[in-house]
Amino acid sequence: MFARLRFILRPDTIVCTLAGLLIAYLTVVPLLMLLYGSFSSSPPGVAGHFTLDNYASLFERKEMIRSFQNSLVFSVGASLLAFLGGVYLAWVTERTNMPFKKAIYASILVPMIVPGLLTTIGWIMLFSRRSGLINLIATRVLGFEQPLELYNMAGMIWVLGSDQIPLAFLLLTASFRSMDPSLEEAAIISGTGILRTTFRITLRVLLPAILSVWIITFVRAIENFEVPALVGIPAGILVFATEVYLATHKVPTNFGLASTFAIVYLAITAVGIVFYLKATKISERFTTITGKGYRPVAFDLGAWRYPLALITLIFALIVFIFPVLTIVWSSFLPFYMAPSSEALASLSFDNYKRLFSLPLIGRAFWNSLVLGISSSTIVMTLTAMMAWIVVRTQWRGRGTLDFLAFSPIAIPGLVLGIAILWLYLTVPIPIYGTIWILLIAYVIKYLPYGMRACSSSMHQIQKEL
Repeated sequence: MFARLRFILRPDTIVCTLAGLLIAYLTVVPLLMLLYGSFSSSPPGVAGHFTLDNYASLFERKEMIRSFQNSLVFSVGASLLAFLGGVYLAWVTERTNMPFKKAIYASILVPMIVPGLLTTIGWIMLFSRRSGLINLIATRVLGFEQPLELYNMAGMIWVLGSDQIPLAFLLLTASFRSMDPSLEEAAIISGTGILRTTFRITLRVLLPAILSVWIITFVRAIENFEVPALVGIPAGILVFATEVYLATHKVPTNFGLASTFAIVYLAITAVGIVFYLKATKISERFTTITGKGYRPVAFDLGAWRYPLALITLIFALIVFIFPVLTIVWSSFLPFYMAPSSEALASLSFDNYKRLFSLPLIGRAFWNSLVLGISSSTIVMTLTAMMAWIVVRTQWRGRGTLDFLAFSPIAIPGLVLGIAILWLYLTVPIPIYGTIWILLIAYVIKYLPYGMRACSSSMHQIQKEL
């Protein structure tokens, strides 16, 4: 009995238990409120009774199968595009001697500072049938008979997939950079080519990081709202995220149906997490950082150095820079116009003058700054601690902790807001209507990204260190 008590009072046991309780409060409680809302006949804050009408309404909808198919095609396509782009960029910048790496790095990071909503608007402007720069080039320079169309499934996949490439790149660079090159060197010495070495050794060794990145981009595509709303709805293509949006904007608002959609999201995510945990169960197989010293060696591309660098720079310019520059350009215009003498004559600061004359702009900027700094600090602190528990301890609940930390990625921001609304209109904690409720929402939302980044890197550090 005393031995068990000493075990319970050990510092590492206390830390693991407190971390488990904290993450359970942040993730399980809102999810339970979502579950409660899916069975409730009333909106948040109003007493209701148990009902299955929300589930009956969901599965009786003829559009349900089509929305599921659209979500699957959209998510698979966008995640594959982001995954392949991220792997390629991480490989050429970290494992080759390609020049101009700093310029490529900088261009890749540009979209990370721009919200996805603005990037989507930038692509819509670029693909405008009459004045979009890409369509002007396609029809007037390349000789296309018809302008390129963005309002279709391929356009949705392109917009979101290209926007997610920087995320995949950032999550993979650490793994590519820290990998022990001894296996690659042995393969090259034995006469194996660069591409064969990359596919047969590099990518296999980095399987946990690669798989986790694909899962993140896949599920993030499922929960994405901006692209389906701005591109999909005008094209008549509905996915789960837009179904939730429409459910919350009907009169009367159907919060129960929105919560029911969220439960379906979580079921899909749970399947992905199970596959991830199975693939990374034996982490020692993928250890690439050990107690032995090594010096990373880059592949010599030979005559392909500069051609590949040029292709990569052009790709980065079109995919990452053009949408942002389009937003900046249009901010000086009364309405979007492609670059021309007429557009140059219309440039002005009128939009910025109107923006900074708004009475609440200062408070909005300050709130955004506080939320950004505080939420990122809290997330990285929590996920570093949780990744250590999951990877480096034998705590019985570490698998559940990993699952719970990843599960919020399946909840769209709109649905997460509904869950928190259910929670803090029911629980007597007076933070509703304050900045603190936003901070909690941001921490929950970004837990999965910090967790995957920390755990993937920690998997590659051998326990002897």
